[in-house]
Amino acid sequence: MSELQRAIEQQVSQVLAHHSAEHIATCVRDAGIVGAGGAGFPTYVKLQAKAEIYLVNAAECEPMLKVDQQLMARQAAELVRGLRYGMAATGAREGIIALKAKYQPAIAALTPLMGGSLRLHILPDVYPAGDEVITIWQATGRRVPAGALPISIGVMVNNVQTLINLAAALEQNQPVTHRTLTVNGAVHHPLTVTVPLGVSLRDVLALAGGPTIPNPAFINGGPMMGKLVTDLDAPVTKTTGGLLVLPADHLIIERRQRSDQVIFNMARTVCEQCGLCTDLCPRHIIGHELPPHLLVRAVNYNQVGDPSVLLSALTCSECSVCESYACPVDISPMRINQYLKKQLRAQGARYQGELRPADQMAEYRMVPIKRLVSRLQLEPFYHEAPLESPDWQPVEVTLPLQQHIGAPAEAVVSAGDEVTLGQCIAKPKADALGVAIHASLSGRVTRVDPHSITISRAGTAH
Repeated sequence: MSELQRAIEQQVSQVLAHHSAEHIATCVRDAGIVGAGGAGFPTYVKLQAKAEIYLVNAAECEPMLKVDQQLMARQAAELVRGLRYGMAATGAREGIIALKAKYQPAIAALTPLMGGSLRLHILPDVYPAGDEVITIWQATGRRVPAGALPISIGVMVNNVQTLINLAAALEQNQPVTHRTLTVNGAVHHPLTVTVPLGVSLRDVLALAGGPTIPNPAFINGGPMMGKLVTDLDAPVTKTTGGLLVLPADHLIIERRQRSDQVIFNMARTVCEQCGLCTDLCPRHIIGHELPPHLLVRAVNYNQVGDPSVLLSALTCSECSVCESYACPVDISPMRINQYLKKQLRAQGARYQGELRPADQMAEYRMVPIKRLVSRLQLEPFYHEAPLESPDWQPVEVTLPLQQHIGAPAEAVVSAGDEVTLGQCIAKPKADALGVAIHASLSGRVTRVDPHSITISRAGTAH
């Protein structure tokens, strides 16, 4: 065992001597930790389960986002300690960090810390390697059945930033007050930066020097699964992964601006049932029923089709491969799936189906990132976006009371109160699926409404 490994083991042992598995989950809830790589599922709930394998999803497969790969290189020890705490809470016997071969600085930083029950799994540079179901399959050989959770096959999954936050909470009693995100695309100074929660996307854009083009449009997240930004005054939350700037007439922006009716009309008139969307659907090729081309056909004929096929829309991960890469006539099976999911969920429907044999060509049907970047016409906007620490603090932050899946927190402060960085300002109800929210800067609470809390920095006149 190396000196680095001994130091980690010693620190982990000291922390775990004061934290039972139950106490770890409580601390994580109080610290406001949610999944940093997806929809923000409260982490404390995951830590209450028992797992065999604890998997760190460090693939970061969305083109143009650079957060996890840089955090791993800078904070390798913190990530490993967070992984060990997660393993202790869930009883996992093996910890795996799954990351891409091209993340060489991260691999160099993490490799000396591996050994015993911990290992790296090196992934190819394909999309969607970061889909947790795909990452589990690639790193462990196990397949999550459609409609099931990873824990059903003994696997727990967390994102890099989630586990770094976990280590900070247990070791320093530090809650989640900041978020690291990438600002990339048509900006003067592409960068990855850590900012206080609640700062506006407009402020984040300014840190990157602003747009380089006269007609910018914006995506919150990655080019495949990110959402169109309609208001730059919207705040950064615990799940904000990036801010991308593209021309307003870029195909990624135009696709997101199409109405559902336009999507349906295109599907009815030009879908040729070639089946490419199904051939390349990541969930389908690892054995899920989900057949996008048949779902398009069903909607085209007033949802006439096998009931099981229709219900399989609920298992779509919305990775956008069908829309952004597979379809030769530019329709969107994903948007059709979203439409069906909304209807089915309103009916309380659930999918139950058997896991089928995986496609023998599955590993060859993942999409190479270089091809994806070319297909999406992103080459002029694809930059390294190095991790930087600008000397900057916002004048004001607005913290939404709901930044994750589950119930919103309830304010425990009032307008006029003075608060300090890290102070708890909102708590979930005791029996609710939720986490606490903390002040991301020191200052005065200037507004509390049913949806958010606004804090102005100390010393700022308003």
